[in-house]
Amino acid sequence: MGLNLEFYKGKRVLVTGHTGFKGSWLCKILINAGAEVTGYSLTPPTEPNLFDLSRIEKKMNSVTGDIRDLRHLMTVFDETKPEIVLHLAAQPIVRDSYKNPVYTYETNVMGTVNICECVRKISGVKSFLNVTTDKVYHNNEWEWGYREIDPLDGYDPYSNSKSCSELVTHSYINSFFNESQISVSTARAGNVIGGGDFANDRIIPDCIRAVLKNEDIIVRNPYSTRPYQHVLEPLAAYLMIAEWQYKDKKYAGFYNVGPDDKDCITTGELVDLFCRCWGTGARWVNKSDRGPHEANFLKLDCSKLKSTFGWKPVWSVGQAIEKTVEWTKVYAEGNDVSECMDRQIKEFI
Repeated sequence: MGLNLEFYKGKRVLVTGHTGFKGSWLCKILINAGAEVTGYSLTPPTEPNLFDLSRIEKKMNSVTGDIRDLRHLMTVFDETKPEIVLHLAAQPIVRDSYKNPVYTYETNVMGTVNICECVRKISGVKSFLNVTTDKVYHNNEWEWGYREIDPLDGYDPYSNSKSCSELVTHSYINSFFNESQISVSTARAGNVIGGGDFANDRIIPDCIRAVLKNEDIIVRNPYSTRPYQHVLEPLAAYLMIAEWQYKDKKYAGFYNVGPDDKDCITTGELVDLFCRCWGTGARWVNKSDRGPHEANFLKLDCSKLKSTFGWKPVWSVGQAIEKTVEWTKVYAEGNDVSECMDRQIKEFI
């Protein structure tokens, strides 16, 4: 089975959160595939940002809007009549959710309600995918991967709000979509890395900021284990799920999207890989800042995605780091990062 990007040629696709890191890469793939892309999002969350650097705004219908604004969102749905909706808009940072939990819940929970309402009320949507996170599960800190049937209950406001987003989607499926022709899935992805992530409180962007300033990389918890993967891995999986459930509703469901066990590594191991790949001058120190609670051990069981679609990861975590460093050096040298993105997408696909 797998992913066939030819499927998206001429398809009307709405992407929420399109100005973010993952959203920018996703829109780049869709535009290259010939889709008619509409994006709905706040202005880019950082400066610099991948959305501007990728030069995709003029190749799509980019709408500035807040996912909490149901009336505006409904108008955009009505005007663009999307066939496929990929919902990525969110407040995505764990530590920021402690600083502003109300905004986090408003965006991640009510934003999902608003998207579901638009999908329900505006005719034409055939395939809807809500992107959540690996952090939706009640984390027992055990060493095996969580399965889609395990209990949902994220600890911090970010993780919990994404658990709530899952439950909202489940309710809409049961209450409205089961009796319709609309196929709905959620995708729970592991930690992503790749070129163009300028977010705060993420380990690889922190590494990049440090080495570009010739400073030590500060690692606040080198022993925490996470499922790291290149950003193109989950994006390809999202597009694959959306494609196949568009063709046949039997493929709709809840899916984990993560790397193989060998690529679930500690933060310290990840930073070691980065330092070796970056080369001269890259070094890190262990320095806890006594910040709020974050999970120590987290792993996904992706057997369902593999058995349903014949899916498997393409790049190892080492290759993911190599591609991230490649993009970053292109950027640091003032060269064409949009072309680098196109080349990496082609290599990956």
